[in-house]
Amino acid sequence: MQDSTSCSHGCHHNSDAEERQQYCISIVPLFNHLDLDELKEIVQTTRSHQFPKGQIVYHSGETSEGLYIVHKGSMKIYRLSGNGKEQLIRILGPGDFTGELSLFSASMHESYAEALEPLELCIMSRDSLQSFLLKYPQIALKMLGEFTSRLAESEKQATRIATETVETRIALYLSNLSEMQKNSGITLPMSRKHLASYLGTTPETISRKLADFEASGWISQQGQRQIDILDLDALLLV
Repeated sequence: MQDSTSCSHGCHHNSDAEERQQYCISIVPLFNHLDLDELKEIVQTTRSHQFPKGQIVYHSGETSEGLYIVHKGSMKIYRLSGNGKEQLIRILGPGDFTGELSLFSASMHESYAEALEPLELCIMSRDSLQSFLLKYPQIALKMLGEFTSRLAESEKQATRIATETVETRIALYLSNLSEMQKNSGITLPMSRKHLASYLGTTPETISRKLADFEASGWISQQGQRQIDILDLDALLLV
């Protein structure tokens, strides 16, 4: 773990709006409904940690420190199979969080977290989080909503990998991404290596299937991360 500082350091500006934007928790859906004084109260209990690209934030089997909130950069959450193969669970960017299960008990991490680029996290202890949930019940409601969303997505992902072809998994992923980004021109939020891990296939298969989609006139690739969806109906029929 890197040296830590209070997340409130270096966050004071002239206007309330500017000051609010500097707090890591202000962009987290759990907390962004709170007013500035409430944010200040919460941020005083968090610690800031920096990690260089490629550093492991925590290992499977380690005790969770509490709630890990991404302030800057991104990190991946993944598990390792018995043969050492990586299975990507999700990628977290600014405003995303993990470690929420420590709220209910002193839990152990069941996965690994690794910085994908220079990363700054704000970490809130289990005791502090429990205290704020009692003081601000709306935080608890938002957390339950996040639990429900993640559980539903995990179940869908497991079902897709078990029952659907690679073509269908890729097509559905592109379709869902287009819906989330509200645009037919989408940006992949992860590398093709990580996308392959997430969809249960290989990077070579991802590249080959995308090339097939492009040859069919369904998509147009603009580099490694940019894809224009030209025929969504055709994709959904794969």
